[in-house]
Amino acid sequence: MEISFSNFLSQIISNPMLLVTTLLTLGVILVNGWTDAPNAIATCVSTRSISASSAILMAAVFNFFGVFVMTMINANVALTIYNMVDFGGNSKDALVALCASLFAIVTWATAAWWFGIPTSESHALIAGISGAAIALHNGLEGINSSEWMKVIYGLGLSTLLGFVMGWITVKTTELIFKRANRRKTNMFFQKGQVLSGATMAFMHGAQDGQKFMGVFMLGIFLANGQANVTNFQIPVWMMMLCSVVMALGTSIGGYKIIKSVGMDMCRLEKYQGFSADMAAATCLFLSSMTGIPVSTTHTKTTAIMGVGAAKRLSSVNWGLVSEMVWTWILTFPGCGFIGFLMAKLFMMIF
Repeated sequence: MEISFSNFLSQIISNPMLLVTTLLTLGVILVNGWTDAPNAIATCVSTRSISASSAILMAAVFNFFGVFVMTMINANVALTIYNMVDFGGNSKDALVALCASLFAIVTWATAAWWFGIPTSESHALIAGISGAAIALHNGLEGINSSEWMKVIYGLGLSTLLGFVMGWITVKTTELIFKRANRRKTNMFFQKGQVLSGATMAFMHGAQDGQKFMGVFMLGIFLANGQANVTNFQIPVWMMMLCSVVMALGTSIGGYKIIKSVGMDMCRLEKYQGFSADMAAATCLFLSSMTGIPVSTTHTKTTAIMGVGAAKRLSSVNWGLVSEMVWTWILTFPGCGFIGFLMAKLFMMIF
């Protein structure tokens, strides 16, 4: 099933609930832009390989290409998010619960951004919609455990593999360029950082863009009273809309996260930033091809930790890392609980 842009616009005009759902979904994507997307370009900005404004423009372009190309090749991540919970039954109550979960995600993410902590909007999204589904069904009947297991696998993959790949990649890079002229290698890796930053932005779109489009499609179907759609095609206009909104979010509030990830957590040289980007992008590519929804925040930050630890453990600001880890740990119960409460409240009001 595919929805044309003209059909979507006519539905928004005639269906106020679809309008509210769309605005909340775009709000979540905007928040993702200022909390998750900056991770993709944090290293190339912090090493001064490219200006922040140019990096944001680059991220916008390659986020779109990531969404578009990967969705054409393999849309499994979007399908995983779409099928993670069952909002079936009464489509009106299901839509109210979905809106409540989106509201919870924006609340959680904004609080984390205020403190400059790069939380994972991917996991906030999963926790929020799961909490709302539990509230809707008054139990765990609405949770698809097999799809949830992919999230657990993704959590381990993005954390462990990100760190290990960062360590291996930077050690390999140091070995290859051990005898090279330092000035020439700096020039090489300055250009390489732009390429690796674009690669990370591409993979961010491939992962996170698909997650939010899966929720977007779910909202459209529920607003039209269709609670059990199993076959759909993500339209190009939605890919473009999500990419533009995500880029807008990065330009508005991304600098706090860029500073935390690219500067405060670990001071990186150009070759180290390049290594962290390529390690994280490789992990994201593997997870996207296998349909496992992982966190770009976890993957990129643990890759930077691995790169820093490869030099010496004291190179990493473990105090900041501790704050990040606690935020990650609390995301599932915290955002899930907010989603549960908001869903109960919204269903009472509406």
